[in-house]
Amino acid sequence: MDHRPWAGRVRGVLCFNCNAAGGTWGADHDALRRAAAHLEGNAWKPILVTPGVYQLPS
Repeated sequence: MDHRPWAGRVRGVLCFNCNAAGGTWGADHDALRRAAAHLEGNAWKPILVTPGVYQLPS
């Protein structure tokens, strides 16, 4: 069960591997976003910063 102890609520039910990964990354939301982007195949997609200016994910 994925929960936020400080908020007192349950977010959902995860498989063992996803729960372990979440515990490993803790509150590092950027790491979780990068992992999700990798799994979705968007890890190297440029990010539009301003019109005509792109940044590659680090």
